[in-house]
Amino acid sequence: MGDQPLRVLVCGDAEGRIDVLFNRVRTIQKKSGQFDLLLCVGDFFGSSPETQAEWEQYKSGAKKAPIHTYILGAACHETIKHFTSSDGCELAENITYLGRRGIFTGVSGLQIAYVSGREAQQEPAPAHCFTPKDVNTLMAPLVSSTKFKGVDILLTSQWPRGAWQYGNNPDINTKFCGSASIATLAEALKPRYHFAGLEGTHYERLPYRNHMVLQESAQHVSRFIALASVNNPAKKKYLYAFSIVPMKNMDPVELVKQPQDVTENPYRKSGKESRKQKPASTADLGEEEQASQFFFDLGKKQQHQGPGRKRQSDGDRPAQPKQPRRPPQPTGPCWFCLASPEVEKHLVISIGTHCYMALAKGCLTPDHVLLLPIGHYQSVVDLAAEVVEELERYKAVVRDFYKSRGRRCVLFERNYRSQHLQLQVVPVPVDKCATDDIKEAFMVQAQEQQMELLEIPEHTDLKQIAQPGTPYFYVELDSGEKLFHRIKKNFPLQFGREVLASEAVLNIPTRADWRECKYSREEEESLTKKVREAFEPFDFTLQD
Repeated sequence: MGDQPLRVLVCGDAEGRIDVLFNRVRTIQKKSGQFDLLLCVGDFFGSSPETQAEWEQYKSGAKKAPIHTYILGAACHETIKHFTSSDGCELAENITYLGRRGIFTGVSGLQIAYVSGREAQQEPAPAHCFTPKDVNTLMAPLVSSTKFKGVDILLTSQWPRGAWQYGNNPDINTKFCGSASIATLAEALKPRYHFAGLEGTHYERLPYRNHMVLQESAQHVSRFIALASVNNPAKKKYLYAFSIVPMKNMDPVELVKQPQDVTENPYRKSGKESRKQKPASTADLGEEEQASQFFFDLGKKQQHQGPGRKRQSDGDRPAQPKQPRRPPQPTGPCWFCLASPEVEKHLVISIGTHCYMALAKGCLTPDHVLLLPIGHYQSVVDLAAEVVEELERYKAVVRDFYKSRGRRCVLFERNYRSQHLQLQVVPVPVDKCATDDIKEAFMVQAQEQQMELLEIPEHTDLKQIAQPGTPYFYVELDSGEKLFHRIKKNFPLQFGREVLASEAVLNIPTRADWRECKYSREEEESLTKKVREAFEPFDFTLQD
């Protein structure tokens, strides 16, 4: 088959409604051509006499499945009788039972890992259950190989516990949902697609990454998709169609492309487990001595982290933030997602756990910087608590950094026509301008543009004023005073820069538009290096 994509259908619990399922498959194949295989998760068989009679017709050969169908074993006591062996076997023409657990490799090289049934709550496990030991037996030989990159597909009847963390939420009560062993399995096997059933709902989680940003080479993303039961009255999706080229036939660069809406790995607790499996790779770190070198691709220029400084290892990192539910993600490339190939890594000054600091492109002054979240968030009001906490820490040290250079610190954010939060941080010489003058400059220009710039109380959280998705412009002065404008319609994109570049403040009116004052790459590298070296004594990420 080479690198021809395989066309795959996956369905949730059939619960014995086999005719309904196969008729639906026939309709789909009439409309959009033949599929290569159908994979079934959850309970394939039902327990009523009607479903038994329906199955007998397939078993006897009176009816035939219209597609190669692979099913998982029993997930409840009533259907155990259909599975006489714990190993896979053909149950009827074109209908194959995969087995209790294992790896199935198709002729095309497609690798499918599977675990049937539910996690046992006691030993010995009933016939429709698996134990953590079963999961380990499946996992161990695979992950012990240094060549192991992951599997193409993972089929489990049960959901993995916590799959929804940092992602979008399913529409069911997750309090007792899912199995911890399946979560461990999903983290270790890095399936490109993971399907599950049993919960009676359809849930498509945002794709999540399988590597630690900045500490390991990029790996493919995983997608978890849960399916409802066949012919469910609520009309929830029970059949999923996709095409896939087996991993082993794929171009490695294509394989590891990161989609726009990728999130943190929901199963990664501390990174300790993953470190046991394999050391972080240096492939995208630009230097061999990776214990001291954690910057992306900053090459040999950055030698300042001496042996006495220990950067947090991934084992000490706190769990990543639980992301709030977010507005739909933009589709194009993002210039500011740290994992994105578009990000201009030579501008990066410092990287924390959740945020990073970079030189502003076309900076107003040579030490005008941006504070940005590593993950994809649109604005300050969308941020998870851990990200806010680290952002505040960055703000405080940048204020100290500027103060040591005789500068005031002005921060502003424009949450309008921007897809990734950028907090602009601009230094203004103390002797040039009092804070009140800066505030007045913002107020006067806002009036001229007929915009209402409100002063908000110092300890008010923006989240109390603006809902996620609300466009706004916001300024924070070094006195702690905050100014806020809710954007109704058109808003001058360079407003913040125009005020600061005006005669009243920095008096560099020609630098109001960043596009008019771009530097060459060499100049940008040299400016970044200067700021990075000067900022080093204030950089908490080097001391933690």
